[in-house]
Amino acid sequence: MLSESRAGRLAAWGNALLAGLVSPDDAVLAIVGEDAVHRVEGLPGESAPVGLTLALGRLRTLGVTGLRLALPAPGHPLGLSGPPEFNARALDAEQAVVCYGASFGLVPEVYEAGPEGDVHVEVVWHVLPVREAPPADVPSLGEAERELAEALREATEVLTRLDVAGSGPVAEAAVDAYRARAERGREVLAPGYPPRAVRVLELAQRVGTLIVVATESGHGSAVSASEMGARREALRPVERTARRAQVAAYNSVVEERERGVR
Repeated sequence: MLSESRAGRLAAWGNALLAGLVSPDDAVLAIVGEDAVHRVEGLPGESAPVGLTLALGRLRTLGVTGLRLALPAPGHPLGLSGPPEFNARALDAEQAVVCYGASFGLVPEVYEAGPEGDVHVEVVWHVLPVREAPPADVPSLGEAERELAEALREATEVLTRLDVAGSGPVAEAAVDAYRARAERGREVLAPGYPPRAVRVLELAQRVGTLIVVATESGHGSAVSASEMGARREALRPVERTARRAQVAAYNSVVEERERGVR
């Protein structure tokens, strides 16, 4: 929840590239991040995996005008539209990108090699057919912002009720430390996103971080397995709200285009 997903980076910077706001080199550099390399497999017209630059250009020629993020979880196909084969693969990866303008979706598969401290990460994006339908359970930015404000209050109340010391200053310090690490060298979203989307994403990440702090051992007085399970269960609705808000933020430029705002 805290860190920016690979699918989120692909959606955000892919949208900036498709809108002509960044160069292909800058977009690919931002998408790859600290990974070694990203390749795209299953692209129509290509018999072997290709690089991101070629893949994004090919998707544009195939009619893709925008990219949406999906962050599904068990029982919650957030951002997905089917078919079942694509949904299952996206659920396995806990993330996916769904194209707007053409019926394709991309799911990442991560490969790691090397000793601890020097891990080499490669990502293969699998292109699969998707169903043309509205994505599941994605709120508008306005809805997401209102829900997040309520979720933050609920999270604080739940943690206080469960006697979690992390719901006070200890949690605030931990949240600030998490955010500092997450934001070091990272730009929130990408060029072209409205300020409200950035605000919603930052708040969603803050709520997500509070959940992480609350459910990690060492924070609060209750640390038994059953009590940690109770915390996770009590905070599940809050976590779902934060995930929905993240997807709303990343997808906002596509939703605005679909409504004819831009």
